[in-house]
Amino acid sequence: MSESHKLLKATHFAAEKHRNQRRKDAAETPYINHPIAVAETLRIHGVMDEDILVAALLHDTIEDTDTTAREISEVFGKGVLELVLEMTDDKSLPKLQRKELQMEHASQLSKGARLIKLSDKICNVRDITHSPPSNWPLERLLQYVDWCEAVVENMNEADAALKALFEQVCKEAREQFNHH
Repeated sequence: MSESHKLLKATHFAAEKHRNQRRKDAAETPYINHPIAVAETLRIHGVMDEDILVAALLHDTIEDTDTTAREISEVFGKGVLELVLEMTDDKSLPKLQRKELQMEHASQLSKGARLIKLSDKICNVRDITHSPPSNWPLERLLQYVDWCEAVVENMNEADAALKALFEQVCKEAREQFNHH
């Protein structure tokens, strides 16, 4: 399978899996926009590894849809599956515990998973800055940025360019939130 075919297949797969989901923003944007933005951010910043880009497109499928690990392995291979599993929170745990575990596990992520996680946090902070969920008060928005920073802070050897972009996005979020 050519690189572009595998990426398009992953985009289609993720779009099908997330087809009935919406983001929490006020506009209720289609969920698929998020994994596409995560993969695009990686590609713009020089990530060429096909498995990383495919895993970025699929990073929420096991966690947020009926997708199984076996499905991803059969369609996209073991390398992609391993990255997706590193990105997957255990939804059977309470939200607070999942957030704590993300901070703890950040230091143990593989290089590929660190890239995806960093891009995921960049996109999430951008999204809540430009189109926050309508039911999130200012305090919750700021707490979310704090938590994202804590996760990234615990990463070992994060990509310098992506980390700089993350820091810039967090700075812009705080400036925007503090002006409201």
